[in-house]
Formats: sequence, structure tokens, C-alpha cells
Amino acid sequence: MLKSIDPILTPDLLWLLASMGHGDDLVFVDANHPATRIAKTTSSQRLIRLPGMRMETAARAIMSVYPLDDFDPDPVRVMMPVDDPDRVPDVQRAVLAEIERAADRTVAPGKLTRPDFYRAAAASFGVVQVGDSRGYGCFLIRKGVIS
Repeated sequence: MLKSIDPILTPDLLWLLASMGHGDDLVFVDANHPATRIAKTTSSQRLIRLPGMRMETAARAIMSVYPLDDFDPDPVRVMMPVDDPDRVPDVQRAVLAEIERAADRTVAPGKLTRPDFYRAAAASFGVVQVGDSRGYGCFLIRKGVIS
């Protein structure tokens, strides 16, 4: 155990987050995502699983140590619902609220189609898959610098 570190942040997850550099994307996804396949194509080829957890709980822990990119106009990107691209699913609202709380600013996410999200995810650094089964819990979160 470490002081002031959320216990959700396992050694493997901390390694993944610390190994990322400025501009690297973290794929943060729900239980429905093909995370095993996508993780094999990422820079780290790492998949970290957080079973039995809600997306916003995991996001709160991750964002407690993860600097959001301040130089990118879209440091957070989400997968748009196929049936209604303008709809913002509850899971996205909940996770975005945690990201905004940690970043201490409003974050308007970029929106990607499902195929574009999968392509961008495959080019990311690594994948964190949460056991939450709510659909469209699919995020790309770009790492910034500590200033």
C-alpha cells in the first residue's frame, strides 16, 4: 500500500500510467469493448482490467494521478452512439464529470464514430477495461504534462 494513492490504482495500472508520455492516449473502456484485441496493437500491448467497478469510480482514481493534456483541444474523445450520434449516454456524463473535476475545467469531448474510435484506440498506448456493462463507456484520454 502507498499513502495517498487510491487502492484501485494497482501496480500494473500505475506502471501503465507512469510509462505514458505527453500526448499518449489511454484507452478507457467498458466491459463490452474488444479490449483484448485492441490492446495487442497498442504501444505497450498492455490491458489492465478493473472488474466489478463502475466507470466513474475508476475514472476518479485514474484522474487523481493522471495529468490531462492542456495543449490539445480534444484531450478526451468518446465513441458516439451508432443509433443517435447526438445522444450523450449516462456513463459518458458520469466519467466526464470526474475528468472535469480532476482537471478543474470544462472538457468538451471530441466525438468519434465506432470505426474511427477503434482505429484511434489501436494506435494508443494501452487499455484499461472496467467491468461496467453500460454501453458507450469508451474514452480516449490524452496525457499531458505536470506543470
